[in-house]
Amino acid sequence: MRVLITNDDGIAAPGIRWLAEAAVERGLDVVVAAPAAEASGTSAGMTAVEDNGRVVVEPRVLENLPDVQSYGVAGSPGFITLIAIHGAFGPPPTVVLSGVNRGANAGRAILHSGTVGAAFTAAANGCRAMAVSLDVLSATAATAGSGGAAVAEADLVSDDSRHWSTAARVALDMLPRLTSAPLECVLNVNSPDIPYEQLRGVRRGSLSGFGQVQMTVAETGHGYIQTALEESGQPVEPGTDVAWLAQGYASVSAVRAIAEAYDVDLSELERSAGGPADRNDQTPGTGASDAVPAPE
Repeated sequence: MRVLITNDDGIAAPGIRWLAEAAVERGLDVVVAAPAAEASGTSAGMTAVEDNGRVVVEPRVLENLPDVQSYGVAGSPGFITLIAIHGAFGPPPTVVLSGVNRGANAGRAILHSGTVGAAFTAAANGCRAMAVSLDVLSATAATAGSGGAAVAEADLVSDDSRHWSTAARVALDMLPRLTSAPLECVLNVNSPDIPYEQLRGVRRGSLSGFGQVQMTVAETGHGYIQTALEESGQPVEPGTDVAWLAQGYASVSAVRAIAEAYDVDLSELERSAGGPADRNDQTPGTGASDAVPAPE
């Protein structure tokens, strides 16, 4: 199975290496391609830096993964995923694993996540995908650039002491469920920052109505606006992704990126008043231009 490992924290982030290592240990054919610099909060955006019309791509060597092809790309996670599916880094992947993100991506705030955005891009282009995140909540250290994902208080807890392997292991354990799910579905996996042996289990979590943090306008002035992120403060609903994380469980949510809303009544639009284009371009058999002329 060919697997693309990407993220939005950047190619040098620790979580991507742990996820790639876990995939290699499971015998998967792995290629790593991620933003050369942090691209959090980019959702499924298609952005890239070009040099003379060419997207900048730099080969990288990841720690403990000398034989895995790895690339730092001057582009967003969604863009990287799309070009990977089109063969930019060798054979197209059959699965995209995005993460391990530094901070949970939970609730409806996943809309803004570059980690989840990469997975959505993959699913929209016929490739199975999973987003993987580690819960390291600290709203006081968060920034607007995190796109709704809570980030760690770096001065208090170093990345080296985080339990990236727990999230990576949960993700790879979920791979059979991903490959048997409908193609357009994305699995969004969030793990608490605890040793795997202390994990209470894995639960299906519904999307919370909010993320762990929310953006606010902290200050406005002449020529600038300063934003900040703060803890939501809303009550946690049982059974949601945020609730399971708080109880020491990993949470898995099945989500779709693009789906039509069939419960919206758009029937009989042809009977509504239309503009000139509607009147001049009518369905055969319904307009005045199709009337049978009277015999002379």
